[in-house]
Amino acid sequence: MSILHVKGLTHGFGDRTLFNQVEFRLLNAEHVGLVGANGSGKSTLLKLLVGELIPDGGVINRHPGIEIGYLEQHPDFNEGETILTYLQGAFSELYELEQEMISITQRLSDSGNPDLEKDLERLGKIQDTLDAHQFYTIDTTIEEVTSGLGISALGMTTETEQLSGGQRTKLMLAKLLLSKPDILLMDEPTNYLDDVHIAWLKKYLLKYPNAFVLISHDTSFMNEVVNVVHHLEHKILTRYVGNYKAFTEAYELRKRQTYQAYVRQQKEIDKLEDYIRRNKARASTAKQAKSREKKLEKIDRIEKPMSLPVPRFMFEVCREPNQEVLVARELQVGYERPLFSGIDLTIKKDRKIAITGYNGIGKSTTIKSLLGLIEPLSGEVKLGSFVRPVYLEQEIVFPREESALQYVWLQFPFMQEKDVRKRLARSGLKNEHIYQPLNTLSGGEQTKVRLCLLMMKESNFLVLDEPTNHLDVQAKEALKGALEKYKGTILIVSHEPEFYEDWITDIWNVEDWVK
Repeated sequence: MSILHVKGLTHGFGDRTLFNQVEFRLLNAEHVGLVGANGSGKSTLLKLLVGELIPDGGVINRHPGIEIGYLEQHPDFNEGETILTYLQGAFSELYELEQEMISITQRLSDSGNPDLEKDLERLGKIQDTLDAHQFYTIDTTIEEVTSGLGISALGMTTETEQLSGGQRTKLMLAKLLLSKPDILLMDEPTNYLDDVHIAWLKKYLLKYPNAFVLISHDTSFMNEVVNVVHHLEHKILTRYVGNYKAFTEAYELRKRQTYQAYVRQQKEIDKLEDYIRRNKARASTAKQAKSREKKLEKIDRIEKPMSLPVPRFMFEVCREPNQEVLVARELQVGYERPLFSGIDLTIKKDRKIAITGYNGIGKSTTIKSLLGLIEPLSGEVKLGSFVRPVYLEQEIVFPREESALQYVWLQFPFMQEKDVRKRLARSGLKNEHIYQPLNTLSGGEQTKVRLCLLMMKESNFLVLDEPTNHLDVQAKEALKGALEKYKGTILIVSHEPEFYEDWITDIWNVEDWVK
C-alpha cells in the first residue's frame, strides 16, 4: 500500500533547480536508500517530505493518519531536562493517558460518582491502548536503545544542555527510533556513531516494521539495510529495486544504455539535418526534406549524459619538519575532569595515525589539546621545529550569506578571483556552488570548501576530525587517494575503518588509555 505519493515535484533555490517534475511512491514498510552526489538535493527532499519546506511546484500526498519522524537539525531541548525525561517525551501521549487513568481510578473510589459507567468504559479503552503500545515495558525499551547507541554511558540523569553536539544528535536519533513513526526519515544517522553502535543500528533497522528513507554515504551500512534505492541525478529521481550493490550494477548498465541510445539518436539527427540542408532548396526534393523536418521536430531528444565533477584533492608538503613532529608528556585532557590518566605520546615524521575509540570518549578533545586549541588539564605538548599543522574540525558554522568564493578569497586576498575559482572547482564544486551562500550548501559541499582551504595552506602535518562526514562516494575515494599519496604526517579521527585501514601506519585507541 502506498503511504506517500509525490507528484510533479519541482523545487530549487534562486536560479538553481534541484528537482524537475519528480514523482515517486513510498510503500508501507519499504526501506529506501536515497543516494546522489553532494548537492543533488537529498536533504532538501527529506525536508519537503516532512513539511519543513514548501515545494515550488507539485504535490506531496500523505496517507491520512501517517506519522512522519525526521532527525531535526535544531533540537527541542528544554532547560533542566535530563536525558531520561527527553527520551520519555517519545511516549508523552501514553504518559498522559496514564495520568488520566489515575484520575479515573481515584473517582471510581467515590461511591457517589455519577459517571461510573462512563468512567469504567473509558478506563477499559485506556488500558487497551497502553497494553497495545507496550506501555509497561517503556523503561526496558529506552534502556535497549540508549545502550545500543552508547547514550546510557553518559548517565540518564545528565542534563541535555551539558551534552556535546554529537551527543545531542545521538540523543535525537534515539528519541526518533523510540517514537517508531510510520515513515522514518534519517539524514546521515551514522555520523556520530562508532562501529559498535553502527552495528546495533543496522540490526535495529533490519527489523524496523515501518517505512524509512535513509541518506548515508556509508555505503556498506546502507547496503545491509535497504531494499529499494532512489537515485537523485540531473534533477530527476529514479527507482531501483534491491540493495546498494544491486543499484550500482543496474545504474552502470543504465548509464551505458543511455549513452548508446544518445549516440544512436545523434547519428539519426545528424543524418536528417544533413538531408534537409542539402535538399530543402531543391524543388524535386523539397517535399521529402519537409517531411524529414517534421520527423526531426517530433524526436524526443535524449540529453547527453553528463559526468559530475570529480574532486582532485592534493596536499603538498611545504617543507620537511624535524624527525619528531609532536611530543606529549604526562598528558591529561578534558574540561572539568580528566578523560584519562597522564599519557606520553610521540608522533614521528611521515607517520599516519588513526585515533579510534567509542563516541564521546575524547578523540576530538585529544586532538584539540595536542594542537593547543584547548589547554590540557596537565602535562605538556611540544611541536617539533618547522612543523606546520593544519586542522579540519569536525563541524563548523559558516558566516551567513557568505559565498564559498568569498569565504576562501578573504583568507587568500592576494590571489586573483579566477585562481580561487579554479581551486574550488578542483575540489569538486560547480560554478553554481561557488557563488551560492555557504549556509545553503549541502554538508558535503561545505566539506569540499573546507578541504579546498586546507589544500591551499602551507602544511606538513594534517589533522583531520571525521573528514568523510557528508562526503559522497566519489569525493571520499578522491580524498582517500590524496591522503595515501601525502608525503607528510597525518593524525585522523574517523568512524570508517574501510576509509583509512589501507594507508595508516599506527592506531591509537583511546579506550586503551582509559583506566
